[in-house]
Amino acid sequence: CGRGPGGCRGGRTDMALRCAASLAAGRQPRGPRREGAMRWSSAAKPSAVKINEKASREKILTLESMNPQVKAVEYAVRGPIVLKAGEIEKELRKGIKKPFTEVIKANIGDAHAMGQRPITFLRQVVALCTYPNLLDSPSFPEDAKERARRILQGCGGNSLGSYTASQGINCIREDVASYIERRDGGVPADPDNIYLTTGASDGISAILKILISGGGKSRTGVMIPIPQYPLYSAAISELDAIQVNYYLDEENCWALNVNELRRALNEAKAYCNPKVLCIINPGNPTGQVQNRKCIEDVIHFAWEEKLFLLADEVYQDNVYSEGCQFHSFKKILYEMGPEYYNNVELASFHSTSKGYMGECGYRGGYMEVINLHPEIKGQLVKLLSVRLCPPVSGQAAMDIVVNPPVPGEESYAQFIKEKESVLNNLAKKAKLTEDMFNKIPGVHCNPLQGAMYAFPRIFIPSKAIEEAKAHKMAPDMFYCMKLLEETGICVVPGSGFGQREGTYHFRMTILPPVEKLKILLEKVKDFHIKFLEKYA
Repeated sequence: CGRGPGGCRGGRTDMALRCAASLAAGRQPRGPRREGAMRWSSAAKPSAVKINEKASREKILTLESMNPQVKAVEYAVRGPIVLKAGEIEKELRKGIKKPFTEVIKANIGDAHAMGQRPITFLRQVVALCTYPNLLDSPSFPEDAKERARRILQGCGGNSLGSYTASQGINCIREDVASYIERRDGGVPADPDNIYLTTGASDGISAILKILISGGGKSRTGVMIPIPQYPLYSAAISELDAIQVNYYLDEENCWALNVNELRRALNEAKAYCNPKVLCIINPGNPTGQVQNRKCIEDVIHFAWEEKLFLLADEVYQDNVYSEGCQFHSFKKILYEMGPEYYNNVELASFHSTSKGYMGECGYRGGYMEVINLHPEIKGQLVKLLSVRLCPPVSGQAAMDIVVNPPVPGEESYAQFIKEKESVLNNLAKKAKLTEDMFNKIPGVHCNPLQGAMYAFPRIFIPSKAIEEAKAHKMAPDMFYCMKLLEETGICVVPGSGFGQREGTYHFRMTILPPVEKLKILLEKVKDFHIKFLEKYA
């Protein structure tokens, strides 16, 4: 076969010995060269190396060769409109003149970026966990130190820098279970059913991964509300599942109607296997808060049709309208009796990012999963173990959300004052936004019962719709792009969330400070009137 000892080709061994000798003598080895071959030398000067751009080979990863499911993913909250906003910000920094002096990013629910102050107690505990030497400082209250010590005792080496169990730190999961029991009036919660996550998004994606299976008409269908938070459509696309839309009733304050659920389910059975039902309560982007009767109807529907329920409850602290109250799906499920409580499979989600905390950057969250098959529980833990563990600082932040100061503790007075200040301000801004939008001709905004967004319906004249088509844009994308270019206000078109055919909306956060929010809303009003005049 022409090979020498050790599998080398004939003559290679002698050449290797000569190379070794040359190196030992401090000389560059010399060997046979193929005609026209280019040989790399580490001794070559950078200036001597010429890059032949024409000779660069074809890329392995291209739009044609990439994963088609990833290419299908769309996430409007950080989509084209936000990229354009970033370009405009760069131009402003270069001194390029615009009809405005700043870009107001009202596209995303990032509370601290909009000026909301952190909750002191939460930051104190995380600081103590991050730098334990501060435990000796008299500047920190004892109740914060006690919580920090307990969290650190649950960490390997008493350090926030260590990995944790894939399901999360045990004492924090115990605190989450206690919180759920208090919130739900004594409904039992098992720490073994609690999974700490990287924000709520991580938990939602993990559950969807484990739920989706089959091919063709047996491929899993996932029922999602329209309008929806684009995480759901993005995850469904990435996992190559089937999206099954059910429409919220805009004429009835974005209510969820079980007859609409049944229509969507029955139509979907012709082309997929619907087995997951997603609920967002309070709603994003729509802000509705579901009443008890609605939740009971949904649970009965899921039980009857054998659907796995996903309850996205990250805005559970954000309820503003009088007569509205947050009811957890877990609580209502339990109160409907053992036939439901022992059978309906439910995953519910919470996060540090919303509520009164607004700690988006910590990426803290949890999910509680009940009635999971014991063997599937093991598979879920296995899936979560692939990412090792959620961010440990985020786990610590989540602990303070579920285990805040209580009456009688040193930090309680300041904590409750800060919490109520944030929530009262949000309630005022929700009403202000609703009222001001409804004074604009051609704009209608339903009551903002909860969450932290407005989703007004906007009238777009047919002339503007035709121009949007000429630019290959959805009409509300065209509207939002014009709004950005003329006012510096960045909002997200309703087409990124889904909407009924022939209707147009945008989503805008209510997080800016009150005075800035008033200016923003006045600018939207002036723009909309001019837009109608131009395209009427």
